[in-house]
Amino acid sequence: MNQLRYLSLSNANFSGKIPYSLGNFTNLQHLDLSFNDFQVTDMNWVSRLHSRQSLDMHFVGLGRARDVFQVFYKLPSLSHLNLAECEIHSLVPPHHYSPNLTYVSKIHVLDLTYNSLESRSLDVFHNMTSIRVLSLSLNNLSSLPLWFSKFHKLEELNLDHNGLIGPLPLALQNLSSLKVLDLSSNKLTGSVPSWLGELTNLRQLMLSFNNFTSLESSLSLILKNMCRLKRLDFSTNNFHGKAFGSFESGCVKYDLEQLDLTNNKFEDPLPSWLGELENLHELHISKSTSDGPIPSSLGKLSKLTSLDLESDNLNGTIPESLAQLVNLNFLRLAGNQLEGFIPNSLLQLGNLYLFDLSNNRLTGTIPQSLGQLVNLEYLGLANNDLHGDIPNNFGQLVRLGQLDLSLNSLRGSISIFKGWSFEKLKILNLFGNKISGSLPTNIDVIMPGLQYLLLGNNSIFGSIPSSLCKIFTLVRLDLSNNRLSGEIPDCWQDNQAGWDVINLSSNKLSGGVPSTFGNLTSLLWLHLNNNGLHGELPYFINLKQLVIMDVGENQLVGGIPPWSGDIFPMLQILRLQQNKLNGSIPPQLCQLTSLQILDLARNNLTGSIPHCIANLSGMIKSNSSNEAKFKFDFNFFTSNFIDEWDNEDVKQVVKGTELDYIKILKFVVNMDLSGNNLVGVIPKSLTQLTRLLGLNLSHNHLKGEIPERIGDIKSLESFDISCNNFSGGIPETMSSITTLNHLNMSYNNLLGPIPIENQFLTLADQRNYVGNPHLCGFPLANKCTGGDLGDHAHESEGSRDGDEDRDSEKVWFYFVIAIGFGVGFWSAIGTLLLKKSWRYAVFRRVDDVADEIYVTTVLKVAKLKRMMRNHVHV
Repeated sequence: MNQLRYLSLSNANFSGKIPYSLGNFTNLQHLDLSFNDFQVTDMNWVSRLHSRQSLDMHFVGLGRARDVFQVFYKLPSLSHLNLAECEIHSLVPPHHYSPNLTYVSKIHVLDLTYNSLESRSLDVFHNMTSIRVLSLSLNNLSSLPLWFSKFHKLEELNLDHNGLIGPLPLALQNLSSLKVLDLSSNKLTGSVPSWLGELTNLRQLMLSFNNFTSLESSLSLILKNMCRLKRLDFSTNNFHGKAFGSFESGCVKYDLEQLDLTNNKFEDPLPSWLGELENLHELHISKSTSDGPIPSSLGKLSKLTSLDLESDNLNGTIPESLAQLVNLNFLRLAGNQLEGFIPNSLLQLGNLYLFDLSNNRLTGTIPQSLGQLVNLEYLGLANNDLHGDIPNNFGQLVRLGQLDLSLNSLRGSISIFKGWSFEKLKILNLFGNKISGSLPTNIDVIMPGLQYLLLGNNSIFGSIPSSLCKIFTLVRLDLSNNRLSGEIPDCWQDNQAGWDVINLSSNKLSGGVPSTFGNLTSLLWLHLNNNGLHGELPYFINLKQLVIMDVGENQLVGGIPPWSGDIFPMLQILRLQQNKLNGSIPPQLCQLTSLQILDLARNNLTGSIPHCIANLSGMIKSNSSNEAKFKFDFNFFTSNFIDEWDNEDVKQVVKGTELDYIKILKFVVNMDLSGNNLVGVIPKSLTQLTRLLGLNLSHNHLKGEIPERIGDIKSLESFDISCNNFSGGIPETMSSITTLNHLNMSYNNLLGPIPIENQFLTLADQRNYVGNPHLCGFPLANKCTGGDLGDHAHESEGSRDGDEDRDSEKVWFYFVIAIGFGVGFWSAIGTLLLKKSWRYAVFRRVDDVADEIYVTTVLKVAKLKRMMRNHVHV
């Protein structure tokens, strides 16, 4: 065993301490202890391995080792050292230690990736003049020392995912042997220096995910002499201005294979010289350029496999020359302003697996030739102006995983899918077209792996096939705004993928709400509104994740189920309006603490508004834990799901008009109990719902006074209590609601003066107050008399004190004006009395003005006389 040269214990599932006896293998040259669960506190055994050439301790715990630096200084033959992911916090040796700098200078490869090293630890490497590969990725470095420039033999330097700040380190300028330089994911700023172009041995240059703002010269000059460069990544910086420049080749050929400039703000169009980089395999410049066409010269890049020019404000047409890129398997031109037809010649791109032209201005029909791209896995043509039918040869695209033709003007029948087989299709999006026909009854056989079926806003008719219940991978179903009829199948069951959305709104569906929807325990949104559903609402005790329930505009009867916070802990929108629901409002609804929209309008509800209404903490603006909880509910979901809120659509009557809330729905906080038979008073606790934007209690039988503290709802924009039996006066506190822009108090028994301050001055429509014969003041014709003011039932001593304060303020206001006028007048007069030159100038100006008036008057009179004489002669 003493003659052992090579020992590998990698991935052996060892744990605990490393045996000290390993130091006895003095002839050992290669030791690999990587990927075990060793925890090391003493490394003295390493110093006895004098023949060691390579030591791999990747993933060995060295965080508590006191003498890690000995590895560097006591092994005369060590050339390769891997200490990646070893929990090392520092490599600074003790002050009393004098290392042998001869040994450390022989290390060629050093990997310290994913530790917690700071810049001061770099001094350990000061004399590693033979170093060729140095990996310090994923540490806490903030700067590089200038002596790094001594590493003339360094070929690979990985400093990505640190905290480097400031401009590109000057210490790198003289590292002429560098082949790989990775500075991505740092905080570097300023300009990318032109001297980078002098590192002509570079094969890979990565500066992505920094904060660079410009190029000192231009991209073309940096590339000019970098003949061997294979990968250049400047993506996700803050580059702006003109950057591409004109191209002057300094090489016979360029080896560049990958060019990534994604996510920048260049202000010049794509240059034609990109076509000179004949070895390019990947060209990614999405979300970077300002405008201009796609250069036809890109058709010369015969080796190109990936072309991504998404969201570059490109205009013009799609060049026919792109059909020459026969090796292309990824083509994304989405999010531009491209016009014209989709070229038929693109059928030559037979290797494409992703083809995305979404969000452009393309016209015409979908070419039949696209059906011949049989390797396609993603086809996106959404949000253009395409018309005609879906090509009948699309059935050949059996590898499709996603087909998105939404937001066009496509016609034809959905039944075209009946004879096709899309076993790999996960997303079918035909939303917002003019598709008709009925859904295939065997849709579960056609698309057995479907996850998203989005067919809303079309003209599909017939019934919903029960075979949809057999697609066990289905997550989202949108059949809204079609002409579907019949009953909703009652066969739904949960699946491993987990449902998130069912939207069947705005159809002609009948029957009851399926009780089996209650099996979909992960369901987030349920939209059944604007149909002809009848019967009673199911209890739905298992929908713990439900965020939106909208069953408005149906014919549902019975009472509102006593849904509590335990049943719907996440519910934020409950919309039951325009049904035939009866009974009282269950007090259990007060436990729905995430609720932000409660819409029970236009039903037959009776009883009073529950006094526990203040428990709806999702409608309360507060710094308390309730506010934190409300925010948590939104952040609970994935970022993809939160993005869907931008497309969610819920109708709400706010400001007297039914509005579709899209984009800002997650910010709407509204309560609508109008059009019922509610009695009693407005609970004082309701004024605690300080996040409310809209409150509609109109067309009920409510009575009593408007709560004095209604002004506490500072965010209120719309307040409607019309057609009730409210009495008393309008609280003065309402004038402090500066956001209020819609008010309807008509047809009640309110009395006394209308407040004339602040926001009430903008609410000057008499219709807001009509039907209250005892109200007076602006904007009504009924003026307030002393009796009206004295008989105001709500004029408290505090309000009278307020009037006295306002009278006092007026006296002071006029007093200050008088003082100011007096001071100004006597200042002017005094100046004229004391300064003779000013006095003469004023008098001279007065004389001039008098002369001008006199002359003008004489001329006008003379002209008038001439006109009169002429008139007499005529």
